[in-house]
Amino acid sequence: MTPQTQIAPGLDDIEALARRAWRRIPSALRSRAAEVVIQVTDFPDEETMQEMELRSPFDILGLYRGVSLDQRASGDLRGDVDMIFLYRRPILDYWVESGEGLERLVRHVLIHEVGHHFGFSDADMAAIEAAADDAA
Repeated sequence: MTPQTQIAPGLDDIEALARRAWRRIPSALRSRAAEVVIQVTDFPDEETMQEMELRSPFDILGLYRGVSLDQRASGDLRGDVDMIFLYRRPILDYWVESGEGLERLVRHVLIHEVGHHFGFSDADMAAIEAAADDAA
């Protein structure tokens, strides 16, 4: 898909790309993140905008909300669901501006946010993404 030959993908299209990217994450990691909910929305909500001190809703492509596995105690009772948000409009703008493939971009954002669930470093996330690229 290229921005010049495509009608802007909708929420369902980005969700389908995210599901495909999810399947490319190594199964050992996927199984430990099975409870994480992935939500695709057009933009971050106002609370997120304020909390993240964003100047524009286009300043963020995705967000992990939850307590990373490295920060949890074994007896913690959790009331909230861990969530990954993918923001369609900022992703599409980045896609157009960067010329990067949309599927690869969605995969990158998803892997980055999954990495936050595990408390991974940027180097760890890059290695996971490289493995996902090899599986593509």
